[in-house]
Amino acid sequence: MPSLKRIVKDVSGQDISRCQACLDCEVSCPDELDIPVGSMIQMVMFNDDEVLTSRTLWSDCVLTKARLACSRGINISAVMLALREEATRQGLSVE
Repeated sequence: MPSLKRIVKDVSGQDISRCQACLDCEVSCPDELDIPVGSMIQMVMFNDDEVLTSRTLWSDCVLTKARLACSRGINISAVMLALREEATRQGLSVE
């Protein structure tokens, strides 16, 4: 099975290896975050599939606010949608 990083690249066209862990992508949706957005991207980089069931990934608030949050030009909303698609393909849901 391809890595989450590869899946994101193939599905969304977003190259998350450009992430510098600067934390500019943090958004304010306090009741919907179980992991910070920057940590979510790092989890994908390290192929941690726990990200697929995080509340952060499935939050529409985060999805909307994170679209233009990355100073490196990564469309985090596109990354999230690719991860949601993968989670759905695997039959996973938020816990």
